[in-house]
Amino acid sequence: QVPVLQTNSGPGLTGLVTIAAHLVRRARKEQLLGSTAEEKAVVQQWLEYRVTRVNGGASKEDTRTILKELNMHLEDKVYLAGNIFTLADILMYYGLHHIMVDLTVQEKEQYLNVSRWFNHIQHYPGVRQHLSNVVFIKNRLYTNAH
Repeated sequence: QVPVLQTNSGPGLTGLVTIAAHLVRRARKEQLLGSTAEEKAVVQQWLEYRVTRVNGGASKEDTRTILKELNMHLEDKVYLAGNIFTLADILMYYGLHHIMVDLTVQEKEQYLNVSRWFNHIQHYPGVRQHLSNVVFIKNRLYTNAH
């Protein structure tokens, strides 16, 4: 199911990334698309990843692969495009929400970088909207040291 935005002026827009980028420009929040040529390319890359990899009715194996790839990528980054919050973070958050909600505590710990990033994004002002808060346990109840 491909989203369509019908505007009052001109033809309708089709596709998640096209519509989202249009709305970002209309809101005069172009920084969400990246500032430098490199940032813009990285944002575009993650938006493409979101549509091609995350959107499909992914199998359990696909989901694990996606979480592994994101976990490795986020190892040394705050956001998908490095140190700046972008449209890629917002759309990836919405794409992953249904997956993160269903993960067990152990699975969330297995993907610590994704969990850290996801928890940060869900608390970013104005992002979560109507979606439920995903709970992450910050400290372990038991340690192995006795």
